[in-house]
Amino acid sequence: MIDNVVIIGGGVAAVNAVKAIREIDSDINIFIFQNEKYYPYYRIKLTKGLFDNLEEEKIMLQKKDWYESNNVKLYLNTEVVGIDTIKSEIILHDGNRFGYNKLLLANGSKNFMPSIDGINKENVYTIRKLDNIRNIQDSINDKKTILNVGGGVQGIETVWSLYRYGKDAILVEFQERLMPRQLDKRASEILKTAIEGFKTKVLLNSQIVKILGENKVKGVETKDGKTIDSDMVIFSVGIRANKELLENTEVKTNIGIVVNDRMETNVENVYAAGDVAELDGKIVGLWNIAIEQGKTAGYNIVGKHEVYVGVVPVTILNAFNIALFSMGEVDEKRCDKTIIEESTDSLSYKRLFIRDNKIIGAIVIGDNKYSTILKNAIEKKIVFSNIDLLNVGVNDLLLKLKSS
Repeated sequence: MIDNVVIIGGGVAAVNAVKAIREIDSDINIFIFQNEKYYPYYRIKLTKGLFDNLEEEKIMLQKKDWYESNNVKLYLNTEVVGIDTIKSEIILHDGNRFGYNKLLLANGSKNFMPSIDGINKENVYTIRKLDNIRNIQDSINDKKTILNVGGGVQGIETVWSLYRYGKDAILVEFQERLMPRQLDKRASEILKTAIEGFKTKVLLNSQIVKILGENKVKGVETKDGKTIDSDMVIFSVGIRANKELLENTEVKTNIGIVVNDRMETNVENVYAAGDVAELDGKIVGLWNIAIEQGKTAGYNIVGKHEVYVGVVPVTILNAFNIALFSMGEVDEKRCDKTIIEESTDSLSYKRLFIRDNKIIGAIVIGDNKYSTILKNAIEKKIVFSNIDLLNVGVNDLLLKLKSS
């Protein structure tokens, strides 16, 4: 008989684990320990509306009374500093201990901050928590030029919000193109052109090695010796799993907390899900995957055998008047062929990645209406046995999918 289910972390993986548990068992004790003072909220909304009124009530994953109605005890602003897997206890910041029968680690990740000269100066930020946003909002009014380091989705959304707020924004990317894991070369070029169309600088192949200024940011220095003036620097250069809690335990870690397809760690009764969980050597760090992993962990915690079969990774961007999505495998080295269509004005671009007569990935710019159809085709592994994929157009294939 399970008495206490303890969940460390208050993100979307944790909330969906609770939903799965309550589908099976309405009586089990569930305790969530959240190190922020806010109720669990939509982190993906932070950079999408950087200067919106991000009131806690408007961005919560669930209303406050949901936790009470589901018999969940939520400990806010409570840091877990250690885990004793021998005694089945978590250790809190005040030294108190709390026992568990089943433990779910859903404590996510933190933004990577490079060890460069000046990183601790005033007006250097990253965006991971609601308080990060509020700190930026409190200090930005007298700033003219803001430099964002990182050309992924978060960085691009941040720069778009800065532009709309009337600031001069500069986007700096270490690699040779934007969103290299989600977009091919041509799609990255289209995105870069769209950003520059709003008089926003994009600097590729640029590495920041120093932040200039005495106490406050005055600019940055790049590896090739160039200096760029700026009043604020925001880093959006990737994430690192919050695995430090496991350092003195037998729980296996690598880049994250290693789990199997039931979200189980190598230690009995200890599970992990979301951005902290490493499955098959990878941490994907996407919202839809955290949801499914949380569900899988929740079911297995209460004895319902559930295997995480994986979901299609989906990345969506709406910024600089351009809409795009990328899903599945978009590496041309891992497919048999690709089908490409692009409009003459470059406002529409579609590329489908084919392997064994199945769509395994897609990049689409300018037309999101086919995203669900493509996602279903990838997930269901639909085989196009009666179609000459070498000679069919993207739109024709999409129409066949839509009518099937």
